[in-house]
Amino acid sequence: MNDLGFPVYDADNHLYETREALTRHLDKKYKRAIQYVEVNGRTKLALCGEISDYIPNPTFDIVARPGAYAGLVHARGEGKSLRELGREAAMKSIDAFRDRDQRLALMDEQGLHATLVWGTLVSAVEERMKHDADLMHAALRAFNRWLYEEWSFDYRGRQFPVPMLTLMDVEQACVELDWCLARGARIVGLRPAPVPGYRGSRSPGMPEFDPFWARVAEAGICAGMHASDSGYDRWAAEWEGGNEFLPFEMSPLRQALSANPIHDTLAALICHGLFERHPNLRLASVENGSAWVPNLIRRLEAVVPEKRPRELFRRHIWVAVGLADDPRKIAEEIGVDHMLFGSDFPHPEGLEKPLSYAETLAGFDAGDVRKIMGENLRGLLQPRPRA
Repeated sequence: MNDLGFPVYDADNHLYETREALTRHLDKKYKRAIQYVEVNGRTKLALCGEISDYIPNPTFDIVARPGAYAGLVHARGEGKSLRELGREAAMKSIDAFRDRDQRLALMDEQGLHATLVWGTLVSAVEERMKHDADLMHAALRAFNRWLYEEWSFDYRGRQFPVPMLTLMDVEQACVELDWCLARGARIVGLRPAPVPGYRGSRSPGMPEFDPFWARVAEAGICAGMHASDSGYDRWAAEWEGGNEFLPFEMSPLRQALSANPIHDTLAALICHGLFERHPNLRLASVENGSAWVPNLIRRLEAVVPEKRPRELFRRHIWVAVGLADDPRKIAEEIGVDHMLFGSDFPHPEGLEKPLSYAETLAGFDAGDVRKIMGENLRGLLQPRPRA
C-alpha cells in the first residue's frame, strides 16, 4: 500500500541526528556539557558530566529496523525486552534516516506527500539540563541551527522539521521563536512537562509565559508537544528505584502507572486559561498516544465545567491517534477534524509502512479518512489568520 489516492501528511516522522547535531553550534563555554565518550568500546552520550543510557546508541550508526516492535505483545510473552528486540532487528543506518533528499526519495516510495520531522536524540536534553536555564537554551539553540542547516524548517513544502524550544527563560524563548519564524518554521516543539525554574517548576499555561504564546498565536503557527523525557520517571522511581528514564527498559509497572505527561500538561493549559487568553492558539499532541483523551475531558468537565473543556479541546487541540488505540473512540470525543495520523517512522515502535495505518480506519467514510491521513495536518501547517 503506497497510494491512497490523495496527499498523505504524516505528523510523526523522525530523523536520526549526526554527532555534531548538539555541538556544532554550541557555545564554547558549554563544550563540556555535551560530550561523546567511549565506555567499554561503545560510544555514549555524556550530558553535564553524567553518562546517559536514554538512547543506547547515540551515534545511530546501528539502529533497530523500522517497525521491529510490531510483535511486541508476543515477544513480551516470551520474556523479551525492548533492548533484546532491538538487537535482534539491528541494521545499519541508511542515508534516508539522516539526509533530507534521501528521505524525500523514500517518502515518494512510501506514498507520503509531506511529514513533520522530529529529532530523536534531542529529547534527552531538557530533563538533564533543567538545573541551568542558559545551558538548556544554548543546547536547544545549537540543535535548531544544525537542524536548519541540514534539513531546513520547510523543505520543498514536503518536510517540516520541528525546532525545539523551552520556556525556562521566557525572554530567551521569545528570541529563539522569532529566529525560527524568520526562517519559515511552520511548527515549533515543546516537551509536555512543567517548566523548570530556580524557584521550582510551574505550568506552561501560567500568564508569565504569555509573551511566548502571544507570539505563537500572532504568527498563526502550530505548537507541537511530542513525547519526550518529561521527568515523570521520578514517580516510577518511588516504586522501583532508578536514576534515569530508560525508554527501552521500561518495566511493566512503569508502563501501568497512571501519571501521564501530556494528560497533565493539557489539563494545566486548560485549567490555567491559556486558550481563553490566546483564542488563535493551536496545539498538536504527537506520539503521546490518545487513550488518555476521554479521561482528561471527563475530569475537566467535572472540575472546571465553566470553561467548557470539550469545546476548548475541539477548537485548539489536535491529537495524533496512538497506533494501538481505537480511532473511533477518539473521534467520538474530539471529532474527526482534530485527529492526526503519525507513523513514528523509522523508529522500531512505529510503522514499517506508514500508509498501513489506513487499515485501522475501516468504518470511517472516505472523507474522514482523507482528513485523518492528510487534510487535518495540512491545515495545521497553514498559518491561521488572526481571530
